[in-house]
Amino acid sequence: MATKHLISRAGRAVCLAALLAAQVSAAQAACPMELSVYEDAAKMAGIDFRPTGESMVVTNTFRMNLRNGFQLDGIVMWSEETPRPYASLLYQCPEGDVTGDEIAECTLWEGPVYAVAQDGKVGLMPAEGSPAPQTLILPDLGPTLRQAAIFADDEDEAGLPGDVFRLAGCQE
Repeated sequence: MATKHLISRAGRAVCLAALLAAQVSAAQAACPMELSVYEDAAKMAGIDFRPTGESMVVTNTFRMNLRNGFQLDGIVMWSEETPRPYASLLYQCPEGDVTGDEIAECTLWEGPVYAVAQDGKVGLMPAEGSPAPQTLILPDLGPTLRQAAIFADDEDEAGLPGDVFRLAGCQE
């Protein structure tokens, strides 16, 4: 009788764990892009998206938190020539009325952003209001950051992220 009771408890625990996992997965699938949270496979960096507001140019805003303590600001704009999301990662940029040269000095990485849906289909990163994709790819992010001047004294090059980020959660 005691064995039957233990199996019953174990079975209930497995069912509860499966239910919770399904709820977390469903919550992530329903997460809007502007509240999504991503992290790279090695957990060297996380990306927290934030609502952009009333910008006519910037379609997404995010912060990248690196394990080594650096915080980088990110923006996404859609290019005009070939419409696609083009992101920039910035570090300690001046605020207010700035020149293109000033922005160039504080830009650590820029490039297109690709999204991979849960079914494996690759496309472009969606704008705010759209469901967050399962994976984001920021091509050449890792190698470009490793060459950035702010990381020149960083002996732990492996502490910088790669190019692929998976959906880790949704902000409330």
